[in-house]
Amino acid sequence: MLLLISPDGVEEALDCAKAAEHLDIVDVKKPDEGSLGANFPWVIREIRDAVPADKPVSATVGDVPYKPGTVAQAALGAVVSGATYIKVGLYGCTTPEQGVEVMRAVVRAVKDHRPEALVVASGYADAHRIGCVNPLALPDIAARAGADAAMLDTAIKDGTRLFDHVPPDACAEFVRRAHASGLLAALAGSVKQADLGPLTRIGTDIVGVRGAVCAGGDRNAGRIQPHLVAAFRAEMDRQAREHAVGIPAVN
Repeated sequence: MLLLISPDGVEEALDCAKAAEHLDIVDVKKPDEGSLGANFPWVIREIRDAVPADKPVSATVGDVPYKPGTVAQAALGAVVSGATYIKVGLYGCTTPEQGVEVMRAVVRAVKDHRPEALVVASGYADAHRIGCVNPLALPDIAARAGADAAMLDTAIKDGTRLFDHVPPDACAEFVRRAHASGLLAALAGSVKQADLGPLTRIGTDIVGVRGAVCAGGDRNAGRIQPHLVAAFRAEMDRQAREHAVGIPAVN
């Protein structure tokens, strides 16, 4: 399982660089603009320059409306600015068909410029609170659009967590559907260390966190702490070891 950490700017990215050995992906977002709030192109460039070259950078393009052209241009801006993973929050899409239309436009815009870039279609575990597409539809949307990964996050950051809205068995189904379509499965949404056991057991490919590695557990007022990143990774590794031991040998 890969660990994705989301700094809110260059200073926090430098904190991530101090903990580079413990993380896999540095994610650029702007938390005060939403769950998947988009940051500025120059911030993406500065963060790309601030973290080690072997650490891929991901960038969100926002909690986007159902406007395929607008979103495609935003996605192109993110990849041109240096992001390897392009994350799109399908906030304004109320049907799978709308989601596919937006994501197809994004995939074309991104892959025409940089074929090896990875496009992530993101839905929301608490979709019922904002009226967007069903979270379990995301793997199919991503696959039909030609994206590389399906993701779930939470739209409303009020202390409720991923598993409060989509329980572990439903998340397991999300992961199963993603893998059946050849996609990576990414899960986020106020994830804590206590969630790592279930996330490991269901086969999550990428776990995304911010609050769990910020001072005081506060994604907005707190700042990323390298020692908390290290502790989170240590628990990830412990869970992975225990899970591996529990798997029967295959002859």
